[in-house]
Amino acid sequence: MKTYSPKASEVQRDWYVVDAAGKNLGRLATQIAVILHGKHKPTYTPHMDMGDFVIVLNADKIQVTGRKLDQKFYYRHSMYHGGFKQVSLRDQMSNHPDRVIEAAVRGMLPSTKLGRHMIKKMKVYAGSEHPHQAQQPKVLEL
Repeated sequence: MKTYSPKASEVQRDWYVVDAAGKNLGRLATQIAVILHGKHKPTYTPHMDMGDFVIVLNADKIQVTGRKLDQKFYYRHSMYHGGFKQVSLRDQMSNHPDRVIEAAVRGMLPSTKLGRHMIKKMKVYAGSEHPHQAQQPKVLEL
């Protein structure tokens, strides 16, 4: 018995559209991460990028539970003195709602070259329109 290992040329990538309106941020992010990682396929291989493309629509209509809008912060530092910045989830949702979903999904993917390659297959849009009609994406009900 030999173990089947798929080759990079054999990977079939599909396109999926996910509507984020009214969905919980964390639960949606885990399901998107599974699709980007390729764990939903029977030919899943941990050391290869087997995942599909995901288009997320209505990112500005995502929901969170509890008091996360005021208590959750996104941090960054410019590495200069006094360069520490923090942005609350409420401010990030009003200014850049796509970054909220990207940050949540990025945290659920591997922190390697493979993970950085996987996150590039996700396209997030604040509205309900997207420019990827030519790929004929399938609607995914999560």
